[in-house]
Amino acid sequence: MKKINPLLIIILALGVFGIITTEMGIIGVLPQITEKFNISTSQAGLLVSIFSLVVAISGPFLTLLASGINRKVILLTSVFIFAISNIVYAYTTMFDVMLVFRIIPAIFHPVFFSVALVTAAKLVSPEKSSKAVTKVFSGITVGFAFGVPLTSYLAEKISLEAGFLFGAVVSIIAFIGILSWLPSMPVKDKLSYGKQLGILRKPQLWLNIVTVIFIFAAMFSVYSYFAEYLSQVTHMNGSWISIMLMAFGTIMIFGNFLFGGFLHKSITKTVIMFPLLFVVIYLFTYYLGSYSIPMVVIVFIWGAVHSGGLIVSQAWLTTEAREAPEFGNSLFVSFSNLGIAIGTTISGWFISHFGIHNLIWVGIAFSLLAFILIMVKIQIYKPNTSEVNIR
Repeated sequence: MKKINPLLIIILALGVFGIITTEMGIIGVLPQITEKFNISTSQAGLLVSIFSLVVAISGPFLTLLASGINRKVILLTSVFIFAISNIVYAYTTMFDVMLVFRIIPAIFHPVFFSVALVTAAKLVSPEKSSKAVTKVFSGITVGFAFGVPLTSYLAEKISLEAGFLFGAVVSIIAFIGILSWLPSMPVKDKLSYGKQLGILRKPQLWLNIVTVIFIFAAMFSVYSYFAEYLSQVTHMNGSWISIMLMAFGTIMIFGNFLFGGFLHKSITKTVIMFPLLFVVIYLFTYYLGSYSIPMVVIVFIWGAVHSGGLIVSQAWLTTEAREAPEFGNSLFVSFSNLGIAIGTTISGWFISHFGIHNLIWVGIAFSLLAFILIMVKIQIYKPNTSEVNIR
């Protein structure tokens, strides 16, 4: 095997970091966006929901279609699109233009993600592939921990343009690294998709998919308006909101390991427990949201549980997708983003009619729906929880 620059795995992780920063960085600057374009919070929330909706619709199909294209070309094209989109966010004066440039990178999001993981595994020896994939996956958590709050901090301390240009610079660095260090990787053998698509005939898989949609709707119906909630309900200023975003993201790193341990002990018990934890956290958020000190404590606990949603949902879905794990992961990316789109859209409507404080009830409702569906699945089908591929 030709020796590969060890920094290339980090560059791929940086590309994932840039994607998460572009997708979720919007959440930390919604107050500035509403002011810049003179729009409502629910209208600004479309920037989150439309991105996730496009990922949900296009994800599995485009990933399958792109599997025959040179991986280097796919990766370079994707990060280039993300860089351009962030530059457009920084300088456009038209909200409609910004919406369009949320759609374009969303098309490339699942393709880059899937190809980056496959590429990382192929760049190293088989015994090191799992570690390489884990490193690339870490770009997600680091994106939440640092990308989102840094975007918010730069927007608050310098300008909204600076916040978006940060995302552009990250993608440009990833582009240069991939261009310089990644060898050409043409696909020699196209995969057959018959067996992969066959798993869609399993009704128990669809129960798990809908559960994942509800879990992500529960998570992001509230988190998508995190900055606005802290601003309007808790009355925190921009600097404090940036600190809270950083704290939320940082504690997610701990939460990822915590829930990973829970899953290895018992997937079924962890999946049952998860939506109930969110109900408790959201109740505390609703009743103590106007008090700064309690909200600081809640944010730390919330961040740990929020990160658990990523790994818990992925584990639950892949229990029914072992015959085609790669396609199963693409389904996870797609339907989790559908959940984000649904949760954000409904919360936006709820805010416009009942006020931002009451959006908490949307998160509680989706959490309870997820819990009910989990219990229905367990009653109908014996959980298939051995040897689950958890990232």
